Formats: sequence, C-alpha cells, structure tokens
Amino acid sequence: MKIAVIGAAGKAGSLIVKEAKERGHQVTALVRDPSKFGEEGVQAVQKDVFELTGEDVKGYDAVVNAISMPPGREDGHIEAGRKLIEAFQSAPDTRLIVVGGAGSLFVDEAQTTRLIETPDFPDLYKPTASSQGQNLKDLEASSGIKWTFLSPAAFFDAEGKRTGAYRAAGDVLTVNAAGDSYISYEDYAIAIVDEIEKSEHVNERFSVVGEKE
Repeated sequence: MKIAVIGAAGKAGSLIVKEAKERGHQVTALVRDPSKFGEEGVQAVQKDVFELTGEDVKGYDAVVNAISMPPGREDGHIEAGRKLIEAFQSAPDTRLIVVGGAGSLFVDEAQTTRLIETPDFPDLYKPTASSQGQNLKDLEASSGIKWTFLSPAAFFDAEGKRTGAYRAAGDVLTVNAAGDSYISYEDYAIAIVDEIEKSEHVNERFSVVGEKE
C-alpha cells in the first residue's frame, strides 16, 4: 500500500513510518523540513499540512495525520483538521487516519463525562486535548471522506517498549490487566498500521490499550 505520514519527524509519526516501512508498504514522509527527517528508504516530501490539497493526497491509499502543535498553537489541530477534511473531500478514495488524543474519551459507560472533564486532568494538556476533541467532532460531522481517529490510552508512553500487542476499544477509556490506561508509542504505531491494512474502523473513533513489558 502507498502510505503518507504528515508529521513524520515527530515521536508518533516516525514510529508509524518505521512500522509501515518494515511491513513492506511504500511510505512517504510529508514534512515541513525534509532535512530533519532521515529514515532510510523513505522519501521525504516538503509539504505544510495547512497547504495540502486533494491533489497532494489522492495518490495514496492512506494518509496519517501525526502532527503535533507547540504551546500556544494548540488550536492548529482544529485548523489543520478542517483543512484536511476539505482536501480529502477531493480525494474520496484516500483514507485519513488521525493520531488523536485520549482527552475526548469517556470515563464512564453512560458516556456522560470525558477524561478532559475530570478533576485530575492536567491543565497543561487541556488546550491540546480540547483541540483534538474538536477535530474529532469535525470529522464526525463531515461527509464525503473516509476517516479514522485513533485515541491512545491516557498514559501514552514515549519511552515504553514494543510488546507487539494491544487491545482495541471504543469511546470509553479502557484499562489493562494492571488497571492502567496505558499504551506505548510503539504498540500504538502497530495499531495505526493494522487499521490501515484492515479498515476495521472506517468513519469512527476507536481507542487502544496495552500492557507494559
């Protein structure tokens, strides 16, 4: 499959690129600065997410939005998300896969309270969580595109190890055998590429949880 990753030089993006490449997919990195990307065997194309068009994405089977936004610019998730919805409406055969956040997950089965609304949710992460949550709402309200939004567990561990396993869940925060909402970046990357290959959650959000090695 032909897969492109926006934000391929970031923590999540770089691991998704690596996972897809190692499975034999043809991977392209869409990055603002190709000099900061150096994965061997992967073509880097200079593209700004805010300038992508349908022509830019229609040649791929799937494009992963793995962008991150700096402090003070968290609303860029909303702006970029809306730009991508517009672009993908001109490329209906290409899937949009979004690296989402956990803040919009519900913490109760009745789905009355989201994680971001709980007292212990860190203020530092609220702007990003709120913007990613709005991106999800915009996707759910969209038409004419094929999208998937994958929320990690509450503890999204950049230093965690690859176990090769994860458990898929829905809109409610899920815990592992130890009672923790946890996923490593590496196992999350596996889930992203699995979804690209299997198309099990088209036009919906799902979440993943994993075990610590």
